[in-house]
Amino acid sequence: MPSLIHAAVACGLLSLAASASAQVNGVGQKPYLGWSSFSQQTLDSAFLTQANMIKQSDALKASGLQAHGYTYINLDSGWQGGFDANGRPTPDPTTFPDIKAMIDHIHANGQKAGIYWIPGVEQPAVQANSPILGTPQHITDILAVPYRAGNAFGAPGTSPYHYKIDFSKPGAQEYMDSVVALFASWGVDFIKLDGVTPGSYSDDLSIDNRDDVAAWSKAIAKTGRPIWLTVSWQVDKDYQDVWTTYANGRRIDDDVECEGRCATLTNWPRIEKRFRDLPAWQETSGPKTGWNDLDTLDIGDGDLDGLSLDEKRSAMTIWAMANAPLYLGGDLTKLDETGKRLATNDEVLAVDQSGKPARQVLGGDLNVWVSDLGNGRYYLALTNMNATTTVARLPWNLVGLTGTRRMRDLWNHQELGPSVGEHEVVLPPHGTQLMLVEALPGHVAPTPTTSYEAEQGVLSGNAASYACPGCSNDNKVGGLGLGANNTVSIEGVYAPQSGAYLMQIDSLTLGLRSYLYQVNDGPFRTFNSGGSSFQLPSSSTVPVCLQKGLNRIRFGNAVSYPPDLDRIVISGRGDARLPSGTTYEAEAATLGGSVTAGFSNYSSGLAKAGNIGGGSANNVTFTNVTVPYAGVYQLEIDYLTQGPRSFFLSINGAGAKELSLNGSSFDDPVAKVLEVPLHAGQNTLQFSNPSGNAPDLDRIVVTPRVLPAVLGVSTQACKKDLH
Repeated sequence: MPSLIHAAVACGLLSLAASASAQVNGVGQKPYLGWSSFSQQTLDSAFLTQANMIKQSDALKASGLQAHGYTYINLDSGWQGGFDANGRPTPDPTTFPDIKAMIDHIHANGQKAGIYWIPGVEQPAVQANSPILGTPQHITDILAVPYRAGNAFGAPGTSPYHYKIDFSKPGAQEYMDSVVALFASWGVDFIKLDGVTPGSYSDDLSIDNRDDVAAWSKAIAKTGRPIWLTVSWQVDKDYQDVWTTYANGRRIDDDVECEGRCATLTNWPRIEKRFRDLPAWQETSGPKTGWNDLDTLDIGDGDLDGLSLDEKRSAMTIWAMANAPLYLGGDLTKLDETGKRLATNDEVLAVDQSGKPARQVLGGDLNVWVSDLGNGRYYLALTNMNATTTVARLPWNLVGLTGTRRMRDLWNHQELGPSVGEHEVVLPPHGTQLMLVEALPGHVAPTPTTSYEAEQGVLSGNAASYACPGCSNDNKVGGLGLGANNTVSIEGVYAPQSGAYLMQIDSLTLGLRSYLYQVNDGPFRTFNSGGSSFQLPSSSTVPVCLQKGLNRIRFGNAVSYPPDLDRIVISGRGDARLPSGTTYEAEAATLGGSVTAGFSNYSSGLAKAGNIGGGSANNVTFTNVTVPYAGVYQLEIDYLTQGPRSFFLSINGAGAKELSLNGSSFDDPVAKVLEVPLHAGQNTLQFSNPSGNAPDLDRIVVTPRVLPAVLGVSTQACKKDLH
């Protein structure tokens, strides 16, 4: 347990643990289902009104969603207009003239009502210095001195607008009790406490809302009303004991919505981020500890969602496998039939409500998640993280099985029959297969595993060893990346024979980061990670090609930020399955002329190549695109642009062909998939624009067409990684 958690205990922040349950007043034994206003608010700033909330409540009831368990109608930020005589927030009378009547209407529809608020006290209540209900104290009596920010929205200095409460002072808990009692008197069933730190992009103790969360939880218990409490957003995992003790749910990510940074509600990069961040939290979720909240599930608004049908299935699948709360966004009065069918698939909803959150057993291009239901029954999800169609192969021994006597596809409601040895399925772009499987009897022989500590590797440049109480050997390596020489090389990685092995990477980060790693000076391979702590490692496993004998694996990122590294664990006998596609990062290619490589948060490798075009010399050239046979391949091009731009693509020196592309953001990559002819062996692909501006370029992915892949042909053979 990291020292930061010990500090929390020492400060007395867990003093309520004996009397308070993580599942306050009996709510939260299962993740809730419902709807939240915030997604639609990002599109329509005038959306949050009492009249519209009543319409959403009526639409939820009429849609049929309610019969499948969707019952929560949650108001997000913007309902409040002022403060009462005791400094408690009150609704805006123009938009919410009678909030209790609105909540009564929601209850009459058989639903529950949620509300949004924040830690601390806002400036109008501070200036009024209102008396705290039932006490001799006033608002200024309970503020931390010197005045400072009371949540992540607070400004620096002593006039922060959002003021910090000192809960050691008389009247502080009573103030929180009075606020929650007011909400309870309206009939509130759910509270989202936002801007909570450590988290919310403030990952230190400079604000520190741990006492606030405990006080809100205690206040809820005093009402005697079953009110769900969620803390938000992207809370820091170092303080998980506080979040699991005092809240029913915690937002482990930032907002899923684009909020003006793209033309739709959300998009695939923001869904993919959940796949990357969730492994860090997968062990913390459950009926006794509360649930990992992945934010709004935007799947019911047609093209406005910014997701394809397969991407919507994949989104709902990872939410369900995580046992995350399922709350839709958008406008329920315009709910489309496709979204309704997705949201009301009872077999998928049963996954979400199972009380058995999944764990990731394989990361990278093919994500594999497994939930052990007991008695030889499992939920199993396979997700294609690329935009090319792929043939996914899952050896059953990877999940500890010899095979299955039954497989049921939960999205398509189909029985697939038994499977022995290996499961194979064709997955569409960003597509998912979600199954209930029943195992064959028998046990899988354990595979050899060897652990290699990062701090015992060869450290170069700025790389250094740091104490890490939560790491495997109490140490980690940081200072990696932002320069080709800032690396750690783990040497002496033994393989009994050449082939593909599994490499567990234990890394540490807050937010998205990426390694570009090399085996024996071979081609760069990418490991895209996420996380919520620099003290507690997150584990993810990817296939890696090793040569017989001793190997060296070097981790770094010349252009952008990699995670800190705890250790790697190598397992297997050289017969692991590789993904069918191969990724080539633009920032690691040959950059000509004015082209530059730089940070890009949602791009693979956490970087992209920009300033392409405006002259034939300003190009990106991939010189080592290697395939096993001559033929036509799928080529995924991940690019970024705001408005129309063009690449001119030349393959092996042939005449360049123009690719006219479009997009709405230089922040979030968009995929374009072509079919292109390639030679056996190495190929050269060049992206340019001799006269105009080209999009920025994230990466390319080369994947065989489906039929060759079904026949066992892959672009990624170990022999080309080990040359």
